[in-house]
Amino acid sequence: MTQETSADRREITKQVKIPNSLGLHARPAMQLVDLANRFEASLQIAKGNQLVDAKSIMQVMTLAATQGTKLTLSATGPDATQALAAMAELIAEGFGEE
Repeated sequence: MTQETSADRREITKQVKIPNSLGLHARPAMQLVDLANRFEASLQIAKGNQLVDAKSIMQVMTLAATQGTKLTLSATGPDATQALAAMAELIAEGFGEE
């Protein structure tokens, strides 16, 4: 049994912007979900008032995030910092499309 600390329960956030011209279409959305599922942390993505589970392809696709869309990534859990860093890097790199 792992010991849960107060740091594990603290939510951290990071602002990102979708850089690629095609936006968050099916392929990059799946890359993001696959990456999110590698982490134990609870991960969410917000676009305005819409909040979705970053580990669900169906929910991520509902964001309809086009180029330039600002998103807020949030994470809670033991590997939250690493998860947000990895997700932000994938997005900043345009999902390898450009």
